[in-house]
Amino acid sequence: MIPLVIAGLVLLGGSIAVARRPEISVPEQRVFRAVNGWPDWLYPILWLPMQLGNLVVGTVAGIVVVVALGDWWAIIPVIIAMLLKLVTERFLRRQFADLLDVRRRPGTSMPGATLRGDVPADGPSFPSGHVLLVTAIACVVAAVGPGWVDAIAFALAVTVAVGRVYVGAHNPLDVTAGFGAGLVIGAVMGAFV
Repeated sequence: MIPLVIAGLVLLGGSIAVARRPEISVPEQRVFRAVNGWPDWLYPILWLPMQLGNLVVGTVAGIVVVVALGDWWAIIPVIIAMLLKLVTERFLRRQFADLLDVRRRPGTSMPGATLRGDVPADGPSFPSGHVLLVTAIACVVAAVGPGWVDAIAFALAVTVAVGRVYVGAHNPLDVTAGFGAGLVIGAVMGAFV
């Protein structure tokens, strides 16, 4: 648990430190353009795993997996992780309201961004709530399951993070901040199973 919390805090803190700049950095722009520029045929492949970042879908999927793994008590940490996602996302957006002019959705902050699916062109995007949720629940699932389940859970969290940049929903630091916050929440919740 402690290594995951430390990794999450470092990732979140580093993301916040760089995101505080008055503009999106050139390296972040390059990463965004590289991932967002991948071919359109990847969209149907990435669409399904990205649904795990949806509040209801991700929570239900987490519950189904922990029950399938035989740990009914892990339902409670999954639900608490979902609730903490809501609180953390709202808290971070309030605390860093001054960033919201810069940290807008790529449709506004990144000229020429390709938006795929029903991605909004504008609105706050720091941190990525999808990535925060799926990472937090992946940590709880990993605490319950064998090693191969851990690998799948974290691979799905990374897929959601990359997918959110690919579809033009978030800039890279938005997803790294969500991943960091999700690691912290998920590691703490995973310690209770």
